[in-house]
Amino acid sequence: MSPESKKLFNIIILGVSFMFIFTAFQTCGNIAQTVITNLNNTDFHGSGYTSMSIIYGVFSASNLVSPSVVAIVGPQLSMVVSGIFYSLYIAVFIQPATWAFYTASVFIGIAAAVLWTAQGNCLTVNSDENTIGRNSGVFWALLQSSLFFGNLYIYFAWQGKTRISESDRRTVFIALTVISLVGTVLFFLIRKQEDTKAPGEEDSANEILRDSSSAQTKMTRAVAAFKKSIKLSFTKEILLLSVTTAYTGLELTFFSGVYGTCIGAVNRFGGEEKSLIGLSGIFIGVGEILGGGIFGLLSKKSRFGRNPVVMLGIVVHFVAFYLIFFNMPNDAPIAPMEGTDAVAYMIPSKEVAIFCSFLLGLGDSCFNTQLLSILGFLYSEDSAPAFAIFKFVQSICAAVAYFYSNYFLLQWQLLIMVVVGFFGTMTFFTVEWEAAAALGARGSDYGSI
Repeated sequence: MSPESKKLFNIIILGVSFMFIFTAFQTCGNIAQTVITNLNNTDFHGSGYTSMSIIYGVFSASNLVSPSVVAIVGPQLSMVVSGIFYSLYIAVFIQPATWAFYTASVFIGIAAAVLWTAQGNCLTVNSDENTIGRNSGVFWALLQSSLFFGNLYIYFAWQGKTRISESDRRTVFIALTVISLVGTVLFFLIRKQEDTKAPGEEDSANEILRDSSSAQTKMTRAVAAFKKSIKLSFTKEILLLSVTTAYTGLELTFFSGVYGTCIGAVNRFGGEEKSLIGLSGIFIGVGEILGGGIFGLLSKKSRFGRNPVVMLGIVVHFVAFYLIFFNMPNDAPIAPMEGTDAVAYMIPSKEVAIFCSFLLGLGDSCFNTQLLSILGFLYSEDSAPAFAIFKFVQSICAAVAYFYSNYFLLQWQLLIMVVVGFFGTMTFFTVEWEAAAALGARGSDYGSI
C-alpha cells in the first residue's frame, strides 16, 4: 500500500470509528432524559440536563491539558482509552445509579477532550496541504452518519410508545454499549506514520524518537505541548478563528438540543411532534453528511479556497433562522411539559420545520469542515494544541448557549446566532485571505488547499 493510500485508509478508519462511537453516544443523549423520566427506581435522582452541563464544563477545562495527555500516550492509545470511557457512560443506563451517572459524566468530559485532540492530530498527520480539505470532508461525512443511524432507530423503534419499560431500556443500552466498543476497537486498525511527530515535539524528531520511552522525555513533551497551547491561544489567527469557533458552539447547542425541543413543544403539529424530533435529527444528519461529502470530494477542484464554503454555510443558516423565526412559536424553547398552542407569523408547518433541520445540518458541515481544514493547514506542526483550543472555545460557547436556552425566547436565541455568525464569518475570511497570501508567496496553488 502506497503512503498516500495508507493515509487515506487511516482517515476512513478514523471516521468509521467515530461513526460507531457517536451513533451510540448521540442516541444515548437523545433518549437519556426520556429514559430517566420513565425510571421506576426511586433511588435514582439523576437529570440528563445536569449531566450535560457537567460534561460540557469538564470538557472545556480538560482541553487545557489534553495536548499533554496525547503527547505522552500518543493519539491512537488516547482515542482507544477515551472510547472505553464513552462506552462506560452508555453502560451506566443498563442499571442506572445516580452516583455512577454523574461520575461517568465527569470522566466522559475528560475523555471527550482527549478524544477530539487526538482526532485532530491524527487527521493532520495523515494529511498535507493538498489533501487536508478532502480528508476533513470525508471524516466529517462519516462522523455525521451517526446522526442518521441513531435518530432513525429512535423514530421507528419507539414510535407510538408512551412509556419505556425496563426491558426496552436494557436492550437498547446493551446494544449501544456494544456499538461504542466496536468503534473503540477499530482505532487499533489505524496505521502509524513513520514520519509522524507527536504533539509538542520539535523538529529534532530522530533524537526524541530514540528516547521516547523515557519518562523524562515524555514529561518534556507534555510540558512543551501545554506551553504551545497557551502560546497559540494568543496568536492573531487563533483569536480570529475563535469567533468562528464560538459560533459553531452556539449553533451546535441550537440544532442538537434547542430545535428538537421547539419541535416537540408545538401542539399544532397534531400529535406527531414527539416523533418529529427523531425525523428532525435524521434530516440534520442528511445535511451534515451531504455537506461533508460534497466539500470533501470537491475540495481539490475548488480554485477559490475555503471562503465560498463558509459563505454558503452562513447564508444557509440565515435562511434557516428566518424560516424558524416565522414557523416556530416564540415560547417554544421554554414551553411547559404540556407544550404550546401559540402561533408565530405563520401556521406551524411540519415540512418547513424538517426542511430547516436539513439546512441547519448543511450549514454546520460548511463551517466545521472548513475549520478542520484551515486548522490542519495552518498548524500542521502544532495540530494537537490547535485542535484543543478549537474544542475548548466551542465547548465553552455550547455550555453558555445551553444555559441561556432555558431562559431566552426563540427570537433572542436566533438574534445571538445571527450576530456571532456574521462576525465569525468575517474573521474566518480574514484568516483565509492571509493563508492564501502566504501560500502564494511560497508559489503553491491556492486551489489546492
